[in-house]
Amino acid sequence: MAQPLSRQKALREWKLYFFILPSLLFIGVFSYFPAGSAIYHSFFDWQGGDNKQLIGFENFSRALHDPVLWNSFGTVSVLIVFNLFKMIPAILMAVLIHRLKSDRAQYGYRVLLVVPMIVPGLVTLFIWKFFFDPNLGVLNNVLDFTGLKTMLVHLDKFFGWDVFFANAPIGWLSQPALILPSLFLWGFPWIGAVGVLIYLAGLQSIGQEVYEAAELDGVGPFQKFLYIELPLILTQVRLSLVLLIIGTLKDYGLQLVLLGDTGGPGGRGMVPGLWMYNRAFIAGEFGYACAIGMVLFLFILGLTYLNNKYVRVDK
Repeated sequence: MAQPLSRQKALREWKLYFFILPSLLFIGVFSYFPAGSAIYHSFFDWQGGDNKQLIGFENFSRALHDPVLWNSFGTVSVLIVFNLFKMIPAILMAVLIHRLKSDRAQYGYRVLLVVPMIVPGLVTLFIWKFFFDPNLGVLNNVLDFTGLKTMLVHLDKFFGWDVFFANAPIGWLSQPALILPSLFLWGFPWIGAVGVLIYLAGLQSIGQEVYEAAELDGVGPFQKFLYIELPLILTQVRLSLVLLIIGTLKDYGLQLVLLGDTGGPGGRGMVPGLWMYNRAFIAGEFGYACAIGMVLFLFILGLTYLNNKYVRVDK
């Protein structure tokens, strides 16, 4: 049983907490104060200046009847499903690196994964915007070179999509029907460095004796993944799932750079965060934007709770 601290030792331990006060102060000023301000101003008709009028729950009532907002939640739900599939390449890449026999080769691949993280995210978004350019973009040039565009044109005629035409470039970001496919293609081959490193951390905890026993039993590479590696990294998969849901729901930088503040043609790329930005900085309705932020917060909180409650990791 642990012995109680002496008075002098307890006093000495408490003094150590003063070293974290600067960090707590910065967190309070730059994280909690803006969040508290958003909660406060969500009950006001506020255009961003000193003048504001208390209107109670009118902003929330407006949000509940805002068709653009709820359509944007439908769009972001589709993006979450897309991103679930994008987790697969990162898991497979982590497994392949983990199975390398050479420690030097493993280290080299980890370095290659980390290097792209040095490039600012905004630069990456602008590069992808160039990829989608209908005339000079890499994507259309690859489709023309490989003949895949011809196949898309035939499929278009068969299904009646009216988006792919033989004598016209593909407007990935200018046709409403192609907005969501474009957002799905973004980031190809969908190998996120952070995700791979998280999965590798879980894989490295698997003892070599487990693989040796599996080989003695004649277990093949796919069975190793299915029955050994995947079950033992479910904790990391669950963490990635939580981060994915939160990130997809709150982020809107991709849509803003690629599609503009209106979400592209027909608003097909509109997501809740982008609508919040639009109401605040385009329409000047900062109070209503704060209310949208609160709705988004509750939505994220609810999904995170459901994930923690029902996505189980058996140990």
